[in-house]
This record gives sequence, C-alpha cells and structure tokens, in this order.
Amino acid sequence: MDTLCITGGRVVRPDATVAEADLLVDRNAGTILEVGTDLDGAADATETLDAEGCVVIPGLVNAHTHASMTLLRGYADDKPLGAWLREDIWPTEAELTPDDIEAGAELGVLEMIRSGTTAFADMYFSMDRVADVVDRAGTRARLGHGAVTVGKDADAARADVEESVAVAADLDGAADGRVRTAFMPHSLTTVDEPYLREGIELAAEAGVPVHLHANETVDEVGPIVEERDQRPIEYAEGLGALGEGNFFAHGVHLDGTEIDRLAETGTAIVHCPASNMKLASGMAPVQRLHDAGVTVALGTDGAASNNDLDLFDEMRDAAMVGKLAANDAAAVPAEAVLEMATAAGADAIGLPGGRIEPGAAADLAVVDLDAPHLTPVHDVVSHLVYAAHGSDVRHTVCDGRVLMRDREVLTLDADAVQTRAAAAARDLVARAEAAE
Repeated sequence: MDTLCITGGRVVRPDATVAEADLLVDRNAGTILEVGTDLDGAADATETLDAEGCVVIPGLVNAHTHASMTLLRGYADDKPLGAWLREDIWPTEAELTPDDIEAGAELGVLEMIRSGTTAFADMYFSMDRVADVVDRAGTRARLGHGAVTVGKDADAARADVEESVAVAADLDGAADGRVRTAFMPHSLTTVDEPYLREGIELAAEAGVPVHLHANETVDEVGPIVEERDQRPIEYAEGLGALGEGNFFAHGVHLDGTEIDRLAETGTAIVHCPASNMKLASGMAPVQRLHDAGVTVALGTDGAASNNDLDLFDEMRDAAMVGKLAANDAAAVPAEAVLEMATAAGADAIGLPGGRIEPGAAADLAVVDLDAPHLTPVHDVVSHLVYAAHGSDVRHTVCDGRVLMRDREVLTLDADAVQTRAAAAARDLVARAEAAE
C-alpha cells in the first residue's frame, strides 16, 4: 500500500483533546487509516513527515474568500464597504483578464497552503482558470461565478446569472473531484429579484448549493426592510435560498428571528471578522448563532479587505471580536473557534476534511510549536487560536498528498507565482487608472 506516515507529534482529535499520536494515511485513497501509537505499517510507509515538536491539526477551511483579489491587496484601504466597492473595486475588476484572475488565484492558493489551509470556497470570475489552479496546487475548493445584475440591462443581467449556474454545472467534479461548485449570486441587493429567483430555482434543479453575501452591513439590510417589509433572511427564504448545503457569508446584522430560521433550515453562516472590522461592517452575533445551533464557519473574505488569507489570524480575530459582541469573556472560546476553522468549515461548504480520525479525508496541517511566541505550552488549542500564525505551519497535506514539506511548497513554484502576480497587479492597476 502507498502510505504516508506523520510521526513524533501530537494530534488534535475531533473532541478538541490533544494526544501524542502518529498518523498513517492511504495516499491513493486520500484518507486517514490509523491514528495512535505503534501503528501497523508505519515502518513500511512510502513517505514520512517529521512532526516532532509539532501538533497535527485538520487542514484549515477558508469558507469564504475571493482568492484572486490578492492582486488588490492594499490597493484601496480605509473606506466603507459601499464606497470601496463602487469607487475602487468594481471599476478595477472591470479591467480583469482571465490571466489576471489565474495569477491572483495562484498567489492566494500559495498563501493558503503556506498557512495550513487545504480547502476554500471562492466566489469570483473566470472560475475555470481558478479550477486549473486548484488542480495543480492540490487543494480542495467550492467554486462559483459571482453574479451581479445591478446596473446591467436585462440581457446582460440574465446572462450573468445563467453563467453562474452553467459554471456550477460544468466545473463540478474537476481536479479529480477536489473541486465542487455552487451558484453564487453576489448578494440579496446586487442581484435583482427575478434573476435571483430564477438562478436559485435552476441551482436547485442542478443539485448545487447557493452561496451569497447576506446581512453584511446596515446599508444592505435597510433597503430590503424598507422596500419589502421583510428582513433579509425572510426575503432569502421566500426565494428558496435557505436550506441544507447553502451557506451565506458575513451574517453581521441578524436578528433573533433570522438566526432561528437559519438554524431551522440548516443554512450555514461564514464569519469573516477581519473584513467586517476593517470595513466597519459590525460584529456578527457568533455566540448567539452557536447557541441556536447554526453551523458557523470561518472565512477571510478577499485579501483586498483583510489583507491576508491566514486563517490563524482569523481565528484570533473571531475569538476576540466574538467576546466583544457578546460582552462576555467566556463567549466564542478557543475550542469553538478551532472547530469553525476546521470541521464546521468543511460541513458548511460541503467538502471532506475537518477531522482527524480513521476514514476521514487526509487534509492536515502540522504546526510547529517550537517558537518563542508559543512557549510555554499550557494549552495547545489556546495557542492555535490565540498565538499561532500561518508561518508556524511546517507541513501541509491535502487528499493524502504533501503540498508543503518543511515550509517548501511542492506543487507551485513560489518565486514564479509571486513574480507573475506582482506584474499582473501593476498592469491591472495601470489599466484601471487609465480607464478613469
């Protein structure tokens, strides 16, 4: 059997306990065979990873991002969401080419691999090029074309929604099954109701989930309430957008009734604390969502509003802002946040992974604890959430394949990716400024 053995470390189990253990992985099946000590077959493993001084965790799941927006990292900072989108982001995105999107996606995926993320959900454009990046990088992804209809004539609006549905159908199962898809209308306010309803119906017929931005800002909630006398989640439910497998980004401004409807319908929320703070969108009611039984995942959003794709930073932010939002230092504890970034993330976006146990997907990150900022180690889970950084990840494994060994990414040429992305970003901004 073709196996990978990860030896000498400790392992975070599904119940958040930590124990000394080795892992044996079936590299062909991409699954975990055994977890424990003195494993049968460990001595005969095809490949071995040293985890001495480390803790092995499930590969992190970035449940909402726009990976190609790495090209706009730091481009338009310190502005509120509406003005940021209208004045800076959308005009620049109008100049994007498929080559730009591929270059930005490569950079984003490289950054995620280096910080222990093995799966992500991505809403953007030219998703066939993003799927190609996922294929050669070796990660997993839930991909979708982000449809926007506001400001477009009827033909262009319908075509954009139809493209989102078509992309979901065409790309599902790509990269040897590591790519899954979704219908991804941008939001409840940027896609007009007839097109939104039509797209959701088509997605249901195709059997693909729905992912969109919801309740992100007061300025998004207000118009829906004023025009429809409904809260956004009630409006979304009337469109057929709630349900098992569907997941909404942000969920900052949710009332109690909306939280209950999310819980009752099995609709997940992806919390993006850094983006929410940077854009002053507000503090999501994460503890209330947890208490109601809503699946809450964690996402970075795009690098233009974060400004990185490091889920370790996001975990710390989630715990800190969750306590402020609840006015309770015991709210959103470390164990819950680690689950958001692993098992809950995998559940929310419907991809394998998130747990270390026999039979689970071999999506793993090996975090080196030998660092001043991680000394002493009183509580491993606390360190992972409050003190660790993406740069502490020593090895990254997805689907049983080693993507990074000893900080060297094996599936992408890091220098070439960074050079290409930097050039693409310069050219993109120059085109956007010339078009003003």
